[in-house]
Amino acid sequence: MNTNRPKNLDISTIELPVSAKASILHRISGFALFFAVAFMLCALDASLESEQSFAELAAAMDSVLAKLITWGILSALGYHFVAGIKHLLMDMGIGESKEGGRTGAIVTLISGVVVVILAGVWVW
Repeated sequence: MNTNRPKNLDISTIELPVSAKASILHRISGFALFFAVAFMLCALDASLESEQSFAELAAAMDSVLAKLITWGILSALGYHFVAGIKHLLMDMGIGESKEGGRTGAIVTLISGVVVVILAGVWVW
């Protein structure tokens, strides 16, 4: 039995590998998208209710809060898409090694940042 094992794992002091950070962000973006669906369905319902409700929604979408929510949803969707492509490539056998996983995670994070910036430019 190994007695050198740590007794208390404080996750805030552990330096996670870049692949773990990319994976955690992928899960967070999926979680955010789950709740974003409710917001998007409410907006769709309001836009289809009547011509007046569509005009009210269009006016509300010009607010800073609506733009932030839209940017957040697009950012989560973009990052989740990029990370999903990485997973599809790994399913095809590309990047399954330790170094390939690290490289894929770095490419995913950089691409995710680019997608978030582009989404922000498009929304604002």
